[in-house]
Amino acid sequence: MFDKPLTVYNWKDYTLPHPDGYIELKTPDIGDVPVRLFLTPKLLEEVEQDVYKQIVNATRFPGVKLVAITPDVHVGYGVPVGSVILTDDTVAMGPVGYDIGCGMISARSAVEAEKATPKKRLEFNRAVMELVEMGAGGHSRTKLRYISETEFNKLVRGGADYYITKYGASFDRSRAERNRIPVDDNWQIPWGGRGRPERGLTQLGSLGGGNHFMELQRCVETDTLFVQIHTGSRGFGHGLATNYFELARSDKPGKVKHLDLGYFTPDSPNHRSYINAVAAGGNFAILNRLILFEQVATAFKQVFNAELELIYEISHNLVQKEWHPEFGEGWVHRKGATRAFPAGHPGLKGTKWENTGHPILIPGSNKDFSFILKPLEGAHKSGYSVNHGAGRRLSRGAAKQKLHQPKVNEEYRKAGIIVNDNGNIPLDESEACYKPAEEVVNAVVQAGLAEVQYRLLPLASLKGLD
Repeated sequence: MFDKPLTVYNWKDYTLPHPDGYIELKTPDIGDVPVRLFLTPKLLEEVEQDVYKQIVNATRFPGVKLVAITPDVHVGYGVPVGSVILTDDTVAMGPVGYDIGCGMISARSAVEAEKATPKKRLEFNRAVMELVEMGAGGHSRTKLRYISETEFNKLVRGGADYYITKYGASFDRSRAERNRIPVDDNWQIPWGGRGRPERGLTQLGSLGGGNHFMELQRCVETDTLFVQIHTGSRGFGHGLATNYFELARSDKPGKVKHLDLGYFTPDSPNHRSYINAVAAGGNFAILNRLILFEQVATAFKQVFNAELELIYEISHNLVQKEWHPEFGEGWVHRKGATRAFPAGHPGLKGTKWENTGHPILIPGSNKDFSFILKPLEGAHKSGYSVNHGAGRRLSRGAAKQKLHQPKVNEEYRKAGIIVNDNGNIPLDESEACYKPAEEVVNAVVQAGLAEVQYRLLPLASLKGLD
């Protein structure tokens, strides 16, 4: 296999189909680290050549046990977006990224989809926009906009447990991945540190920009209205990540030359501190989704006179200690990937998902299908993980250069999809920027990782304009 020189242009020649439904990648650069690509032949062909260099980066962290590549994979910073990295004791920065704990909420209603007329779709968007500020610099419009550092500290340590106890909540949090991630008592938020995590003080309950969204959808299987929300830890998580990337570089100045490839081994004084930072950022993200859901549910009730029922809430962009039948206990990094625990996984013991597996929430573009999947036993092959979306195929810069605003607006208008309240589609977040969602999900299904439960089509989309 290695009889021809390996380059970034021919690395795909070093792939081999595996009988378990994935593609193995073996090269001298990777060595003995198992690398599993969960891609169809077509998706593999379309993957950017430079992804190879980032796959190699993913195998170079100390103590890596497995690298799994999900079907939405595309070039990220240090490692690919759409990668799962299992390590023994090392915790890495790049495989978590800047938006710590970014994740999804999905909810359903008994409202028939035909009730979402064009007028009602626009009314829904306007009702949500009254309650939720969108965009990168957006602030909270809730009672939590003006809180002290002391109260903020309690929120990011106590997560949904603290929030519900003090402020109340109107929905069933047992339909969620977790309420909080534990944070050590002696860990301190690096107020005023590089990255300024204090930006998050006024942002609980705001959407953010980029690929974050809120969406009203029609479920194909039930012909009723669903809602999905995608957001994360806002300026707080970004500030923490920036601060710890700098610590990683100063921790190992000779080894960590790029912040996106930073890591902490157990002998580092910052190892435990970074784990706590990820937990606090993850708790902020959980709270942000909880509060956004309350706001969106209020708007839904106002427009459709009906309640929204939470299906599931889940994080991605985390590093968590988990058990794996092949690799034992270790740290699982999911960069642009989401958890997929099937029935019987010990991580679900004592939850309502113990005998079924938890729902997997996979959004597509705002002119394409989104999906809710059910994990299967075969999910162990990918480190109990699947893709967290469709995956970009056109960069933001390229989208703004190549796409024509009036034409894109007209395509959405013809499809009956209302975006914000003016129908002006963010070009860098339009359908052409993303891979076809069905093709990506088919790779997951064909590999035996999960099966489709619901297909969701967008009716009204809310996006921050940056």
